[in-house]
Parts: sequence; structure tokens; C-alpha cells
Amino acid sequence: MKLNDLKYYQALVKYKNFSQVAAKFNVSQPTITMAIQRLEKDFGTSFFVRDHVHKQLHITPTGKQFAVHVDVILNELRIARQEINQAESSSIRFGLPPIIGNYYFPPLTPLLMREGLLSHLETSEHGSKEILKMLKHGNLDMALLGSLNPLKEVGLKTTELAEYPFKIIVSKHHPLATKKEIDFATLKNERFIVPDTEFFHEQAFKQISHLAHFRPQVIYRTADIHVIKTMVAENLGIAYLTSLAITLEDNIHSLNVTSPLKQSFRLSAVTRSTELLTASKQKLWDLLTTKKE
Repeated sequence: MKLNDLKYYQALVKYKNFSQVAAKFNVSQPTITMAIQRLEKDFGTSFFVRDHVHKQLHITPTGKQFAVHVDVILNELRIARQEINQAESSSIRFGLPPIIGNYYFPPLTPLLMREGLLSHLETSEHGSKEILKMLKHGNLDMALLGSLNPLKEVGLKTTELAEYPFKIIVSKHHPLATKKEIDFATLKNERFIVPDTEFFHEQAFKQISHLAHFRPQVIYRTADIHVIKTMVAENLGIAYLTSLAITLEDNIHSLNVTSPLKQSFRLSAVTRSTELLTASKQKLWDLLTTKKE
């Protein structure tokens, strides 16, 4: 089995046209045809069926099943190349979501500086959803991630480091500022300021709203958590945030949520289980996860 045969196959599944695939790889159409025939012979089945009446190419059930495996194989090979290219590099491609980067990571930097690791970090800042995707695709070596549930992903090694409950935050001048806890269902008449959809806060917010049986009135969305807290402090609305992002300097009041659900921001260190960590990467992993495993 040739690697190019798999690449041709993946493209043919996508385009369903031999001529387009041949043009994409700058080869002749018979080259693509023979590649597919080799694969079908190897597996003893037909992956494609030609509809000569409508001049269309259809993928068979076995062809669809094989396509799933081809995608995995080619992705693993692509990641393997990236890992090998990085094997002798001292740099560490590190994913850091904004909330974790602003509120959890800074106290770690003096230690990383003393251990000579901080200068090796090539940091990418995105929401946890995007960083998780980058890790899976081999574009990052390691990351700190947030999740609602324990993070268990095929192909990834994870260690949960901390858990931070979600809270309702209000202005100190808001009527709720006299309370210590709240039932989320009683907030149906409140105006909410929420993090942008890049944050998995969106998932948490939708989940608890659904269980509380109301659609919240969202007056503003932003990717800037500081802006959210400033607007809340000015009594322009309330917000649902992880306690990790709430500090004493924010001049706001936070309430524990008693029902219908108690949610937490779970913070984990994550790397790919297939990657053999270099000395510097292993040192970073150990420092991040020490006393946590």
C-alpha cells in the first residue's frame, strides 16, 4: 500500500471526481484510477460505484468505513512529522486560554523563569475549544485547558490540576449583593453579560439555563473578561463566571449557585499521548503537574 494511494483516496472521497483529484496532485487520471484499484484489490471490495447515467461517483458503505481510517492514518502521519521535526527543538509550543493565562498562569512564571523554561515557551492564546483542536492536530505540544467535565480525549494525556466553581457576579449596588447564594432559575428577569462563544463558558451557560427552564436576556458578549467584570461593577448587568476569574480587586459581589446545577471550571494540563517529550517538555510537564498526579 502506497502513501500516495491513501492521499488520492481521501481526495476522491471529498471531490468525487477523478479529474479534479488528478489536477489537485498534478498527475494523470489513470494514476488515480490505478491507485483506487490497488486499494480495492488489497481489501477485496469496491469503494466507489460509477453512475454512468448521471455521470456521478458514489462511495459505497465499505468505502465510507475505509475513509474514516484513511483520515486517521494520514492525520497521525502528519502529526508524526511535526513531532519528529520538534524532537530536537528546545521550543515548547504551549496553548494557554485567556482566563487561564490571566489568572492561573502568572504565579507560575517565576518558577518557570528560575528553571529556564519560560524563554522556551511559544505561547498560543485561544479559547479552550480551539486549543484542544490544535493539540489533536499536532500544532501544539502541551497546553493548560478548561473543561466542564473531566477531560478524557483519545490520544491525549491529561492531568486535572484544579477545579473552580461557577458563580453569579453582580454589582455591589445590585439587590442581589445582600445574598450569598442563588437559584439560577430566579434570574430569568436579569440582564446577562456573557463571554464570547470562543469560551466554553457558553456551553456552561446554555446548560444551566436549559435546566432552569428559561432563555436568559443577553445584552452584551465580549471575549474580554475584564470588560465583563467592569460592566457588572457598573451595574449594567450580571454574569456567570468561573471563580478563577474573580479577584478581590474586581469590586463586585459573587454568589454561589445552589441549583439547578453546580458547575465547575476544571483546569487540566494536556499533552498528546503519542509524543515522546524532550527533556525541557518533560520538565515543564512535571512542574505543571507536580503533586497533582
